[in-house]
Amino acid sequence: MYVCLCNAISDKTIREAIRRHQPKSIQHLRKIVPVGQQCGKCIRTTREIMDEELLLLAEYKEIA
Repeated sequence: MYVCLCNAISDKTIREAIRRHQPKSIQHLRKIVPVGQQCGKCIRTTREIMDEELLLLAEYKEIA
């Protein structure tokens, strides 16, 4: 699904960037993936995806 229509960024692209780079903030993620640079309507959804992925990463680290 497209999250950022202005830059044609999908949730898959965002999730992959989070898994690979593990950004600590939305600002750091925005340096990696150009979301929210025009209209900004995608920031809320991007933040939700980031929270989900970082939680999953933390769970994986606990298991390992």
